[in-house]
Amino acid sequence: MKAIVVKPGEKAPHLVWGEVPEVRFGPGEVLVEVRATAVNRADLLQARGLYPPPAGASEILGLEMSGVIAAVGGAVRGWRTGDRVMALLEGGGYAQRAAVNADLLMRLPQNWSFEQGAAAPEAWLTAFVNLLVEGGLVEGQSVLIHAGASGVGTAAIQMARAAGANVYATAGTEAKLDTCRELGARAAIDYKKMDFAADILARTAGRGVDLVLDPVGASHLKRNLQVLAPGGRVVHIGLMGGSRAEIDLGVVLGKSLRLIGSRLRPRPLAEKIEITRQFERRFRPLVASGRLSPIIDRVFPIEQAEAAHARLRENLNIGKVVLKIA
Repeated sequence: MKAIVVKPGEKAPHLVWGEVPEVRFGPGEVLVEVRATAVNRADLLQARGLYPPPAGASEILGLEMSGVIAAVGGAVRGWRTGDRVMALLEGGGYAQRAAVNADLLMRLPQNWSFEQGAAAPEAWLTAFVNLLVEGGLVEGQSVLIHAGASGVGTAAIQMARAAGANVYATAGTEAKLDTCRELGARAAIDYKKMDFAADILARTAGRGVDLVLDPVGASHLKRNLQVLAPGGRVVHIGLMGGSRAEIDLGVVLGKSLRLIGSRLRPRPLAEKIEITRQFERRFRPLVASGRLSPIIDRVFPIEQAEAAHARLRENLNIGKVVLKIA
């Protein structure tokens, strides 16, 4: 079969669509003919050798996919060949075929394309677990979502609004700010031009927000703590703005704040299965009705994976960058 093979380059890795050994699948897995996958920042890091896959996982890039079941393991129940599916992966999405644990499968909505299906699993499950499980967001609370126009950000804004929360978002261009507002953000703040903490404190009469979802890290930490209301939480899901920062513990203690670090890929399989099931129980009806829908920036053929990675690396995307496999 064919898959993306990573080869070293002078400035960035070369991503070559080439022959690799055929994937094998076990009794509790299905073999999926992959029709689309999507680009995540973890893929960029893995291609540079900075984020190796978990032990036993495929070394092929790709943390999500959509496609058609081609074969079913002997222990699998409830799925059959020909079913249209989407799923979170530990790796292996940038390939013609992928082995997927059957308990991670989600049925592709009838009115969704394969590109939409590929854009959903990683972003939607990341947003779900960090907003509602780790972050404990409930109806009537408020949340600040950084990188609001990213794949995770666009999913998180929609999900937080559906949960009955007031949403604030940050982004760095007018087009991205407009997208955040269109998706339901009460206010969208240009973090390059404004102090987001001061702006939100002014909008909330000094109270701040109950939760911050932050993929940025160090450069935002001081203001994240400032903008949190008493009992607030900040969930860190990335380090785009650095990994080291000084913390004023007086602020943390004085407002009874919680700082939470959260990753999805390294979690045990049982946790990821439970997260998937919880998401389906709570939000599947909203997905089916069209109230929740993935935002797609651009679709590239898999042979242009390098260009797709460059678009994400340069922060040009609004929503998910998708790779289509013919």
